[in-house]
Amino acid sequence: MKKKIVLINLFASLTVLFSMLFQTLHSYEHAYKQLTEKHCSHQSVDGQKQITHSHSADNNCHICHFAFSTFIPNTFPALSFHKVNIETCYVFFYTKPTSAFFKGSLFALRAPPSVI
Repeated sequence: MKKKIVLINLFASLTVLFSMLFQTLHSYEHAYKQLTEKHCSHQSVDGQKQITHSHSADNNCHICHFAFSTFIPNTFPALSFHKVNIETCYVFFYTKPTSAFFKGSLFALRAPPSVI
């Protein structure tokens, strides 16, 4: 299983390397084509139009315009967060009801009994 993963990784890296190398060699092909084509000098005559031939450059080369990109379509919905405001009223003092009778011993008080 590990050999299979290693071979897949090797194949993927060689594919990327080949695509970049092929694009570089193709750009040399364009440079060679520019250097080897014949230079054309035009002699124009005033008042006369010349339609003998045309110079056209192939600017729509798909190999030269190839580029790697990371495109991940955004198919999940966008989340919107809303702040919830809760109205509160202010309390300036707190009261605790006291009971008039003793309910038993309170073990939280660890001091000796006080004498009144």
